[in-house]
Amino acid sequence: MNNLPKIGVPLLIALTFGLLIVAKCFITIGSGEAGVLYKLFSGGVVTDEPPLDEGFHMVLPWNTVYVYEVRQQEVFEKMDVLSKNGLDIQLEASVWFQPKYEDLGKLHQEKSEAYKQRILLPAIRSAARSVVGRYTPEELYSSQRDAIQIEIFDETKLIVDDQYIQLNKVLVRDVTLPSTIKDAIERKLKQEQESLEYEFKLVTAAKEAEKVIIEAEGKAKANDILAKSLTANILKDKGIEATIKLAESNNSKVVVVGSGGDGLPLILGNN
Repeated sequence: MNNLPKIGVPLLIALTFGLLIVAKCFITIGSGEAGVLYKLFSGGVVTDEPPLDEGFHMVLPWNTVYVYEVRQQEVFEKMDVLSKNGLDIQLEASVWFQPKYEDLGKLHQEKSEAYKQRILLPAIRSAARSVVGRYTPEELYSSQRDAIQIEIFDETKLIVDDQYIQLNKVLVRDVTLPSTIKDAIERKLKQEQESLEYEFKLVTAAKEAEKVIIEAEGKAKANDILAKSLTANILKDKGIEATIKLAESNNSKVVVVGSGGDGLPLILGNN
């Protein structure tokens, strides 16, 4: 009876140790994740085989599995950069990325789980400084943001492509200029807008004046043609027509007297 406790304690320890070993043999890879296998006694990180995919896996207890998120991720970065003329610009960008699935073992072996801090963020900072340094504050403030975004993406991609990182997109969220520079740019843009509006008014006024001149010239030509077509006989005929109409009117009390030798009839009332 006295030997039972001495036997039970080692047995309990052995059982506990065995359960821990068994538990370490089983691993579950979650959705959107993949595992990198590290073999303690046979070569270290496995780079010549695909990573462990989602689901349940059994590994030897002395080996280790490092789990990585392999779906698209986003990282934000706010940085101070210099413009073309040396002014301090604050740039806020976000990067969409994911590790290259087929190279996950190499990524772990060469860059480690801290690859975002070691590779991605320094790359985006370097690219942003290089690109923004080509532009003036006015260009950054107005129409060049899309171009800047594309250039930062292209330069960052060149850096990380051979670092086992897949770059999907770079978004420039905000560009903050010094307040004095921003105010000066806004005043300049306002003046340019007012100048464009004034030029538009001048062009419109010139077109209106041209229209009036054309209409006046047309009327002058029409009157000239009409004047040349009105002969003495035509005028006399028109006068006779007018006299007849007046004579036929019930309320007519008009006296029409011709001029010269072509005098028209005299009409006194309608009785």
